[in-house]
Amino acid sequence: MSENIKIVENATCTFCGCVCDDMHLHVDVEEKKIVKAKNACILGRAWFSEHTIEENAPAAMIDGKEVSIEDAIEEAAQTLVNAKFPITYGLSDTTCEAQRQAVAITDIIRGNIDTTTSVCHGPTGLAFQGVGESTSTLGEVKNRADLVIYWGGNPAESHPRHFGRYAVTPKGMFIPGGKKDRTVVLVDVRKTKSAPVADIFIQPKPGKDFEILWALRALVKGKTISADIEEETGVSLEVLQDLTEKMKNCRFGVLFFGMGLTMTRGRHFNSGALLALATDLNEFTHFVAKPVRGHGNVTGADNVVSWQTGYPFGVNFSRGFPRFNPGEFTTVDTLSNGHADAALIIASDPGSNFPKRAIEHLKSIPIVVLDTKQTDTSKDAHVAFRTSTYGINTSGTVYRMDDVPITLRPAFESPFPDDEKILTGIRKRVHELMLARHSANGAIGEAKVAAPL
Repeated sequence: MSENIKIVENATCTFCGCVCDDMHLHVDVEEKKIVKAKNACILGRAWFSEHTIEENAPAAMIDGKEVSIEDAIEEAAQTLVNAKFPITYGLSDTTCEAQRQAVAITDIIRGNIDTTTSVCHGPTGLAFQGVGESTSTLGEVKNRADLVIYWGGNPAESHPRHFGRYAVTPKGMFIPGGKKDRTVVLVDVRKTKSAPVADIFIQPKPGKDFEILWALRALVKGKTISADIEEETGVSLEVLQDLTEKMKNCRFGVLFFGMGLTMTRGRHFNSGALLALATDLNEFTHFVAKPVRGHGNVTGADNVVSWQTGYPFGVNFSRGFPRFNPGEFTTVDTLSNGHADAALIIASDPGSNFPKRAIEHLKSIPIVVLDTKQTDTSKDAHVAFRTSTYGINTSGTVYRMDDVPITLRPAFESPFPDDEKILTGIRKRVHELMLARHSANGAIGEAKVAAPL
């Protein structure tokens, strides 16, 4: 092995919500590049191999001109403090430590904070509040689950190691035969690359997930369902009855659900119906339900924002206390409605994937961006910071999709600062500016009281 190659064992891949922490990275120390990522899936290998550092890229810019990090922090703080409705968005591809600083900044400036959850599993967050969640870790699924149901997702392409590491083929403590000891069910409106893994494939009509889930709830409770349900949903009564029996008679069942359930007709009603089904099944056996999360630390973002504010996303501090109202305080809405007048975007690129109306308004307001690379959003930024990549260059904490916290082991250092450092600097400065503003307002008020009539 070359003297320039360093091996980092048990590193963590932060590309997707699986957050696999068994990577063995071969790092070319001289080139500052990962040349091999053992155990990584095809997405993880691309994540590691495509990570290169542009040594000559500026660490901070204001209106496209290179400046010092200190000057950029000052300008970012001034921009946010002077706004009437500043918004913070992103957070799903950075550490929990950085996320905490972002919440603090938004609190101080009485702004609005939202994460990418609002455009993916936001409906699931609403369903959690209304229905509750029967949950477990992926380790429990690996060791105990003999019935695995995937609903509205395509893990073979979105989370390639979910099958092999956590839920389908791995041999567990009570599932010694691995796949042979499990029944795998896939529910989707079309056949995807995940379908060959399934023992049972159920293909409902698009937009009929809620009806099927509600019918399953009725069958679990012993109610009678009309045979014409197939005409309504595309799934026969016999198939639903068979699935019901399998669910009631398994030892440990799990419902994994994706954006095919949350971002289609029904949204949080769909998620709520699935969560309620899992609860119903616990009268007969042990059953859990888990959303399959996308970004590497989107689960961490939900946890941090919930811990700090009491709500998972779409939180507003304008009245001095947190308020939660999806549809009003979620970022697509604050931009589309023209309410936001400044934005702090962290590890996200809404300029490339938001609705046209939201993007147009985003381009019309001053933006502060923290990202590891140039994006459509950073190109339009008033203040742009180039930061290091979490998990590859930066340590910290992330949450796996099953809410298990994992500490990162970076492979090599970056010349650029991490998100936490930049956000800590902004937090300190906005705090100073807000204190100065309050002191000035207090002095003016005292002078008015003391002035003679």
